[in-house]
Amino acid sequence: MNRTPLALIILRAVFVMVSVGIAALIINTDYAKASAPWVPWAVFGGGLALPLFVITGDALIRQKNLTVITAVYFGVIVGILLTYAMLLAMGPMLPTNPAAPINVWLPSVLGAAMCYICTSLLLQTQNEFRFLIPYVEFARDVKGLRPNVLDTSVIIDGRIADLAASGIFESRFVVPGFVVDELRAASDTHDRARRLRARRGLDVLDRMRSCQGIDIEVLSMAEPVVDDSTEDSRILALSRQLDGRVITNDPALVKMAAVRSVPSVNINDVAVSLKPVFVPGDAFELRVVKAGEEPGQGVGYLEDGTMVVVEGARDKVGRTIHVSVTSTLQRSGGRLIFAKPD
Repeated sequence: MNRTPLALIILRAVFVMVSVGIAALIINTDYAKASAPWVPWAVFGGGLALPLFVITGDALIRQKNLTVITAVYFGVIVGILLTYAMLLAMGPMLPTNPAAPINVWLPSVLGAAMCYICTSLLLQTQNEFRFLIPYVEFARDVKGLRPNVLDTSVIIDGRIADLAASGIFESRFVVPGFVVDELRAASDTHDRARRLRARRGLDVLDRMRSCQGIDIEVLSMAEPVVDDSTEDSRILALSRQLDGRVITNDPALVKMAAVRSVPSVNINDVAVSLKPVFVPGDAFELRVVKAGEEPGQGVGYLEDGTMVVVEGARDKVGRTIHVSVTSTLQRSGGRLIFAKPD
């Protein structure tokens, strides 16, 4: 259950007190004193009911989209400014009598139309809408701030936690709320395999949350969900809303993302690109440059600096020999190759 922040509680209390204070000022005016006896009570009741009505509506609307609020705010401001400018331009063509009908209704009609047009334009282009100063200041960081949306398969896979802990991702991770709900529901199912997979996914999320270097949050879709929509389509819709990219190991989801022009990363493709260059059985030439730490070992280096430990090559230091790979070891300090003379 979400708790209301203390600052918001204080703000609402101040709002109520200010409204009651304004009602008291109205009651103390000469007009209110000369009115009927019920008028002061009506003013006091209205001054108390109005803030309670506004606070209740604010509390019921839990999901608030800042981009929508900003678009409406600036749409109204721009509409009012354009209305004022158009009235000034049309001034010579309007009647000089202020009481003329066109002078009475034209500002209201023109203002309503311009406010609607500007607000509608900003709401439909809010993803491309940028203000000049923030765009200039943060243009270099826009690409790095693209959020990474995780699907169910990549969470259960678990490798994303290690990749995130390594610091390779600079932007935040987003887990759709319906993905977490699905994992929680599957963790209590009677199917043992499905239950274990779901609990593994929850453990991976818990590990990512506990890591200080990983910024991860659970978000729900701002738009209503269609009942017959699949999980993949909902993930793509959320990624499009956030202007993010999908992190998955599902090839079908990658293809769907490509069709809908949503960026995606397949963890399996990342693993393939990071696989060792050499596999057991590969043969190549190597110059043994020094003796190894263990008896009989010789050590050489590839062109990229990878160290190769050759068994039984201590007496071949300073010579170029043919070797074959026996095994490879990937460490945080780099790749290590074990070989033997061919």
